[in-house]
Amino acid sequence: MSMFFKNDSLEATKLISLVTREHTKALSPRELRHRLAGYGYGLEDTSEGVIVTKLPFGNALCMIPNAATPA
Repeated sequence: MSMFFKNDSLEATKLISLVTREHTKALSPRELRHRLAGYGYGLEDTSEGVIVTKLPFGNALCMIPNAATPA
């Protein structure tokens, strides 16, 4: 996986907002992943934190800040 993303970009801000919004609606981590997959995104747990990926290939897009990290 290549780490080419920047969390300070407008796109990253929008993705973090989407994940946070969907996290408040989801009843479980599994449902959150399912909801994000509907938008074409996935979550990957790494040693550095949770990364939003683009499905189906898993390209890394941005890292989720600790405050918004899904359970």
